[in-house]
Amino acid sequence: MEDKRNIQIIEWEHLDKKKFYVFGVAMTMMIRVSVYPFTLIRTRLQVQKGKSLYHGTFDAFIKILRADGVTGLYRGFLVNTFTLISGQCYVTTYELTRKFVADYSQSNTVKSLVAGGSASLVAQSITVPIDVVSQHLMMQRKGEKMGRFQVRGNPKGQGVVAFGQTKDIIRQILRADGLRGFYRGYVASLLTYIPNSAVWWPFYHFYAGLPWWRSG
Repeated sequence: MEDKRNIQIIEWEHLDKKKFYVFGVAMTMMIRVSVYPFTLIRTRLQVQKGKSLYHGTFDAFIKILRADGVTGLYRGFLVNTFTLISGQCYVTTYELTRKFVADYSQSNTVKSLVAGGSASLVAQSITVPIDVVSQHLMMQRKGEKMGRFQVRGNPKGQGVVAFGQTKDIIRQILRADGLRGFYRGYVASLLTYIPNSAVWWPFYHFYAGLPWWRSG
């Protein structure tokens, strides 16, 4: 016995918006908490000169723990969580753009191509400035300076509170590069993510539209 089926396409009007936004943010946050230390380590390994500070991932993990504790593995995390907004904006832009394009074309390929590119444009416009600030915060460590900017301690010798560090980094970026400093790598990000998203979604809908047979 054979059952011919296609994968159902979920459109904007089918979504339970409240559940989507609440559970989407919660699940993404859980994933972000688990992988963020390795994002920080990767960033430091890419920036360091040769093997001047760390000899590898495990070595970096141990040294950061010894020097700064667990909080050292989460430098810039609070700022980085704002990129969760870009993820929700991506899906919202994608679905609303598909709905808008549907007034002019019923082709899933056309709708997905335009919507995928538009969604990435919006998401990267939000993500890049946040990433720039959070990556500078990742570079903060006791001892040798790693990045372009160094967070200044307060006169009493105590560390600057989390968002105090963020404000300090933002001021230094503005002073050094102006507003353009928050969009370093923006064009490269657009050239990477817009084509990827614009091509991926049409293939997804093409794949979803294929007939599938299940043997009973």
